[in-house]
Amino acid sequence: MIKALVVLFVLSVPVIAQQPSLQDLVDRAARTTLEQFADKRLQPDQLSITLIDLRDPKRPLTASVRGNERIYPASVVKLFYLVAAHRWLEDKKIEQTPELTRAIRDMIVDSSNEATQYVLDVLTHTTSGYELPPKEMQEWQYKRNAVNRYFSSLGYTNINVNQKTFCEDAYGRERVSRGPNGENRNKLTTDATARLMMEIVTGKAANAARTAQMMELLKREYTGQSSDPDDQGRRFTGMALQGREGFRLWSKAGWTSTTRHDVAYIEMPDGARFVLATFTTNHSNDREIIPTVARVVIEGLKDVK
Repeated sequence: MIKALVVLFVLSVPVIAQQPSLQDLVDRAARTTLEQFADKRLQPDQLSITLIDLRDPKRPLTASVRGNERIYPASVVKLFYLVAAHRWLEDKKIEQTPELTRAIRDMIVDSSNEATQYVLDVLTHTTSGYELPPKEMQEWQYKRNAVNRYFSSLGYTNINVNQKTFCEDAYGRERVSRGPNGENRNKLTTDATARLMMEIVTGKAANAARTAQMMELLKREYTGQSSDPDDQGRRFTGMALQGREGFRLWSKAGWTSTTRHDVAYIEMPDGARFVLATFTTNHSNDREIIPTVARVVIEGLKDVK
């Protein structure tokens, strides 16, 4: 009789559906995207995602899929040069000049490679040019690692940010510095990139005035259509916001013949805030991959505990 009552009690307890976690949401975003682009042969090792939930900015939550994989970052590396420049200007390690101000703007707003080259020269006190003898090359390379040393001091790992960005291949000491097999090329992870965007947004990367300047450069207009492949607002994560009202977008995107990346900070009408970094490889022409990830995140974040 007692056993029957115990069984009856257990069966009568209502089953409460467990809310999905942030990791469940990122896993679903990756799974959904891989399924939708199976006909394009999108493979798991060609997609990396990191999501940071900032609904409680004092306790941000992070989840990722392949978030610590080192990937060639295209123009997303310019976000790191942006932060280094503003922090070093704040600390008076470099001098504010009209040309540097113009270059920082063009590097982020227009994603100009020429501007990026100028900014990196200022940050590292180096210049491009012909090949150097081994000892001079070693000294030059040490200087060029200044930005790496800075982010390493902040606890960033598994990244390399010491190369200029080019539309075409580099020459001279720039080419030599990459190594014979490109082993010293710029590399980023979505974890590191999302963290950096979060630190800009939350004011940890620089003082309030410089944070406001960086945010202004990163602000994107996502409404309307665009055929410009470099349109950072409408051709990357912003595509997921088309037709939605009340959203706000800040981002840094980039693409090459093999990569297509974006790191975005989004504020939703309901007050939710998140950072989403999405990197793809070997699918540069598949422009809907990054927006697909973003759509799953936007539609599922409200259900995450």
